[in-house]
Amino acid sequence: MSEPNLSTPLIPQLSSRKLPDFKKSVKLKYVKLGYHYLITHGMYLFLSPLVVVIAAQLSTLSIEDLHDLWGHLRFNLISVIISSTLLVFLLTLYFLTRPRPVYLVNFSCYKPDDARICTRQMFMELSRLTGTFTEENLEFQRKILERSGVGESTYLPEAVLSVPPNPCMAEARKEAKTVMFGALDELFAKTSLKPKDIGILIVNCSLFNPTPSLSAMVINHYKLRGNIISYNLGGMGCSAGLIAIDLAKDLLQVHPNSYALVISMENITLNWYFGNERSMLVSNCLFRMGGAAILLTNKRSERWRSKYRLVHTVRTHKGADDRCFSCVTQQEDPTGKIGVSLSKDLMSVAGEALKTNITTLGPLVLPMSEQLLFFATLVGKKLLKMKVKPYIPDFKLAFEHFCIHAGGRAVLDELEKNLQLSDWHMEPSRMTLNRFGNTSSSSLWYELAYSEAKGRIKRGDRMWQIAFGSGFKCNSAVWKALRTINPAKEKNPWIDEIHLFPVDVPKVSTL
Repeated sequence: MSEPNLSTPLIPQLSSRKLPDFKKSVKLKYVKLGYHYLITHGMYLFLSPLVVVIAAQLSTLSIEDLHDLWGHLRFNLISVIISSTLLVFLLTLYFLTRPRPVYLVNFSCYKPDDARICTRQMFMELSRLTGTFTEENLEFQRKILERSGVGESTYLPEAVLSVPPNPCMAEARKEAKTVMFGALDELFAKTSLKPKDIGILIVNCSLFNPTPSLSAMVINHYKLRGNIISYNLGGMGCSAGLIAIDLAKDLLQVHPNSYALVISMENITLNWYFGNERSMLVSNCLFRMGGAAILLTNKRSERWRSKYRLVHTVRTHKGADDRCFSCVTQQEDPTGKIGVSLSKDLMSVAGEALKTNITTLGPLVLPMSEQLLFFATLVGKKLLKMKVKPYIPDFKLAFEHFCIHAGGRAVLDELEKNLQLSDWHMEPSRMTLNRFGNTSSSSLWYELAYSEAKGRIKRGDRMWQIAFGSGFKCNSAVWKALRTINPAKEKNPWIDEIHLFPVDVPKVSTL
């Protein structure tokens, strides 16, 4: 076992612990990319009003007007042909470019049994009992726990809580089945949907990819139909949940009258690190057991009972840059123990990816007043060489609710400052980190469930989900509430204890 350098501080003082200031620079190419999204995905926005205007105008014509119009056109064959061709072309273009609406019928988040609860004291005792960590690294983990924002009631799988730990394939499969089937059983009960009605299945889990696959486990357990379109996404990090949503959206555009089931989770059992490399020990302190199941559909008949409509998805990938690509890596340490290494560049890489994604998303969601202010300062800085900071739009004018991946408290603090959000906006993310820890790609759904349990979701409200992960990727999804959510009629992991939240969680800067 390699001994760590004792001169290394317990909590490294890295300049990269902070996200880059979004006001210092905004790359124009990402602004252009945002408007490219708007134009390519928004053609139907132009055609829809045009078709409506034509239909409205025709509806005002009386029988005599139509008779006079026919009398005029029957002697003008060229006008008839041109008018008919133009009308057919516009109608065809409208129906071909109009995307199918994607509705979120319902979702569920898995809440493990109380036997899986792991307090900070239990965590430290278990870490000590493994006998593999040095005293210095036990102290390092204790410091990380204190500053992480992770609370006293998070969950770990049985294999990790056992003394000694029992990381094996059988236990990993057991954890995966417990999480997936637990979330799915609740979802099917909520929606009264039969498993054989599912036409599309997408499962994402970054670090555990057995054979047969996780998606095959679901198909086998629920006896899903033989022609189901199934995908298993692996190695895509904490932002894979939104990648799965985006994939489901694309598939629902070409498969009419379908239901799509998305399962987002991570597996802890085989990915607990037992070495002494500090860059790999951080993940032990943050990641916890959890998962979510989401039911999507393009059936218009399901709109009446659906909770949300998917408005936009924007994906950003920085993998072409070597520094971004290697900032989160699963690898062996010098003693051969496998873990996930977090680079010292992680915060700066995450900041650049976030800035790119936000700049691309802006033109799709921001009101015109904010876009004009942004462009005025950008033109002044780029073209007129004025010494002004780029204007950072107020995203609170575009969204009522924010679901920011609960990766760690430092990241949440920096995002709150850069996006100028209030404690109320950050509360779902902070409380999810405190209560459930970092559940990877499913954390966004625990956050949305928190807002529902608090009775905050009203009809017409807009939600912004944003997550980032290895690769390096940053992805966004925008939802619009189709109805007011009554918490008294909801079943989610927060309902029985929502009165206990929010709890006081000091920010990193105060520690």
